[in-house]
Amino acid sequence: MKRFLVLAASAALLSACQPKTDAATGGAKFNNSVPMTEFMGHFVDPAAFMYWKGSGTEITEAGERDLSPTTDEGWDVLVTGATMLVEAGNVMQLPGRTRAPEADWNKYAQMLSERALIARAAAERHDKQAVFDEGGRLYEVCVACHEQFIVQPQLKANGPAEGDPLPPIPDAKAK
Repeated sequence: MKRFLVLAASAALLSACQPKTDAATGGAKFNNSVPMTEFMGHFVDPAAFMYWKGSGTEITEAGERDLSPTTDEGWDVLVTGATMLVEAGNVMQLPGRTRAPEADWNKYAQMLSERALIARAAAERHDKQAVFDEGGRLYEVCVACHEQFIVQPQLKANGPAEGDPLPPIPDAKAK
């Protein structure tokens, strides 16, 4: 009997060390060891910039330059970026990826996927104005999520920054 209890206890301890799976996922196991900051920096940000860099107008001293793609390959870069953002919204909702409050986190992740699908369709149509507009809507989701999950927690933890965070404006009279 004692040997049976030792074996049962050992089996229970070993099973407790195994990765947890959800029956609803068909036994899928998720590796979420990459920190969220790295996932954002190495996946979400590059995907967003793939999309954003292909819209709007750049104004310099030399004049205006349309940033919209001029080739099918260029438009495909925007489609790829938007597609990656759709999937980023999904990944952000995987077990072990969500942040508290989970309902808010998942709302932003779902909005990212939804708006990225619309942005993707605009890029597939080669619709310059829609790409620009949908890029702005994607940006709104990013800013709102960052405000709740990055800016406000940092302010709560550290308080507001001291001093003027903006560089001084050169004095026009000094020239």
